[in-house]
Amino acid sequence: MSVLVVTGTGTEVGKTVATAALAATAVAAGRSVAVLKPAQTGVAEGEPGDVAEVRRLAGADVTAVELARYPEPLAPETAARRAGLPPVRPEEAAEAARLLAKEHDLVLVEGAGGLLVRFDDRGSTLADAARLLEAPVLVVAAAGLGTLNATALTAEALRSRGLECAGVVVGSWPRQPDLAARCNLADLPVAAGAALAGLLPQGAGSLDPAVFRRRAGTWLAPEFGGVWEGAEPPAAADLG
Repeated sequence: MSVLVVTGTGTEVGKTVATAALAATAVAAGRSVAVLKPAQTGVAEGEPGDVAEVRRLAGADVTAVELARYPEPLAPETAARRAGLPPVRPEEAAEAARLLAKEHDLVLVEGAGGLLVRFDDRGSTLADAARLLEAPVLVVAAAGLGTLNATALTAEALRSRGLECAGVVVGSWPRQPDLAARCNLADLPVAAGAALAGLLPQGAGSLDPAVFRRRAGTWLAPEFGGVWEGAEPPAAADLG
């Protein structure tokens, strides 16, 4: 695949770190990678956003592009309206991804929050950009109680729009997983109707970038360039 859309089942599920792991694994395999963030919210002018974090973790070889930035930590449409700034349209995001795909082997399009968060006053979402691109969508989910419903709803929204769910990645696997998290390893693929594509250890984003790049492929399944085959990853604190 040349374009992969990365969404979350909600906020704070590890979407940016998962995007960085995908980028780092692809770079390690000799592929050129670009990361596109259509709408960055909650970051002031001059502060590093999500694409900067991906580049910090995955390496300077990654091309990082941000289309719009809004200072308040809100849904893109709300943040744009409150800031008096134009919203990002899905057509703009799709066109930017297509241009990047002409010069890169892999383009990762990272959404803001969940799949159906509004981008503009027309009710456009990341799903609309994915549909324009005819791109598969990777879902980043939480590990514990409540994640099955959120994952199932996201997968249902994808199917209803004719979009492919490329898999599910757990964005932050706890150091001491409880019963719900352990059961979810078997239940998440059922909820999503797609394979479990990786587990990222809790705190992976705080690793030294060199360690992150070295270990990223061990957290992702082979279809995403990794070698993960279902085992729980070691805690990030134990990675040296």
